Amino acid sequence: MAKEPLPYSLPDYEPADATAFQALQKGEASEAQQKRALDWIINKAAGTYDMDYRQDARDHAFVSGRRFVGLQVVKMLKLNVSKLMKPKE
Repeated sequence: MAKEPLPYSLPDYEPADATAFQALQKGEASEAQQKRALDWIINKAAGTYDMDYRQDARDHAFVSGRRFVGLQVVKMLKLNVSKLMKPKE
């Protein structure tokens, strides 16, 4: 059975990931770079779809915190914005 990485292990990244974030920061990211940056946040940095349970309470809290951030990003991507808008009175 494969051993889980430490909860505070840094996520893997490639030069193209860093390039995507740098272009995003400058407001110059292509569509592909924007998608790559979001994918990296959701799947690698936050581990959104990974199991967050750990036997050690501190490890569990750390991983749960990372995952929470990813879940909030996914939530924002899926929100129906028109339902959030207040009707003008």
